[in-house]
Amino acid sequence: MGLIRKFKRGTDSIVQNSDRWEMVNESTQAARSDIDFTKIDIPKIDAENLQEEATLASAPAGDEPKSKPSKEQQTEKPLKKPWMKRFDAYIMKKFLGTFFFAILLLLAVVIMFDINEKLDAMLTAPLKETVFKYFLNFLPYFANQFSPLFVFISVIFFTSKLADHSEIIAMMSSGISFKRLMIPYLLSATIIAAGTLLLALYVIPPANIKRIEYTNQWVKNKRVDFGDNIQLQVRPGVMAYMSRYDNTTKRGYRFTMEQFEGNKLVSRITAHDVRYDTLGRWELNNYGVRKFENLKETYTKGSQKDTLLGIEPRDFLISQNDQEMLTSPELRHYINKQKARGVANLQQFELEYEKRFAMTAAAFILTVIGLSLSSRKVRGGMGLNIGIGLLLSFSYILFMTVTQTFAISGYTSPRLAMWIPNIIYTIIAIFLYRHASR
Repeated sequence: MGLIRKFKRGTDSIVQNSDRWEMVNESTQAARSDIDFTKIDIPKIDAENLQEEATLASAPAGDEPKSKPSKEQQTEKPLKKPWMKRFDAYIMKKFLGTFFFAILLLLAVVIMFDINEKLDAMLTAPLKETVFKYFLNFLPYFANQFSPLFVFISVIFFTSKLADHSEIIAMMSSGISFKRLMIPYLLSATIIAAGTLLLALYVIPPANIKRIEYTNQWVKNKRVDFGDNIQLQVRPGVMAYMSRYDNTTKRGYRFTMEQFEGNKLVSRITAHDVRYDTLGRWELNNYGVRKFENLKETYTKGSQKDTLLGIEPRDFLISQNDQEMLTSPELRHYINKQKARGVANLQQFELEYEKRFAMTAAAFILTVIGLSLSSRKVRGGMGLNIGIGLLLSFSYILFMTVTQTFAISGYTSPRLAMWIPNIIYTIIAIFLYRHASR
């Protein structure tokens, strides 16, 4: 490369091209021959506040001047590329905006149907309880239950719109691969999945207590308040029995608790009736204690005694929605404790525990399926993509309901029942992703 230097004066330019000087008229681009350049002091011209321009002209390889970088260039650090591109923020804004808009729209429809279904109860109940005790806790519960499906519908809707406007084609033409296009989608799905998981594990279960209390009081009471012929294992080797328990009065009748060492009975406590208080203590009325040591028996009795038996009413009075009122650590502890006591009907509790994690993973799977289905521009607009999306959404719900029935019937374990839909739809997502990325 050769260096061209220009010293401009009026309409003329004095040009140094390598070792040759010439004066060129800017308007005609013709070189002037009436100037003797041997008598011109170029440094003097340079000092006359003339405008100087330097450009690189083509020259044979090897003629490039080697210049030493300045101190500013040596100390200047290279600029870091931003981790999020502009199109990432654009897609995430579309994704999250459509997601929350879809939730608000569907919740408005759900409110209308729910009011219509429970109109008599809501007219009877106080308005304050209906708004703050029921709807304030019901709407987050409903939105969180169906958040993966809202994710799927949102991806199908706004991606089909992008494809219909040829925005996906423009991104691909600029060098963005389908794999790179997937990143903002997965980032958005991660934000939604983390929020729904936090709500499902810790926030919504305490809110469900108020919601279920409202429905039991004003809509339909599904709470189990009575139990007959209750028998359970308090701890290994200790069995308890009650002929009847009334949860409204917190009182049980004909209570017996026996302790065994191996197959040998070592003690038995009987009481005419027992009463449970809110501190977890049991009050025994008209009780008797028998202890057996070899062939010797010791018997003591009394009219009243407070004791900690290690059981509580919810251990043997299991209502339909009890599993929804426990946070995940409480739910795991309850399941382990009940299994140790030999309780068998825990499928609903185990399904609820596994469902909270399976539904979170479903957000990623359905995001990949939604993008793969709707990223191509199809003839006829985005109606076909939305129709396919809704079909897959309802098939996912139907499939999950069927597998839950299998778990309740004992054909599969609760964990397998909740993860079978995710496994099958993961295979579908991989197939669609490979087909869409070609």
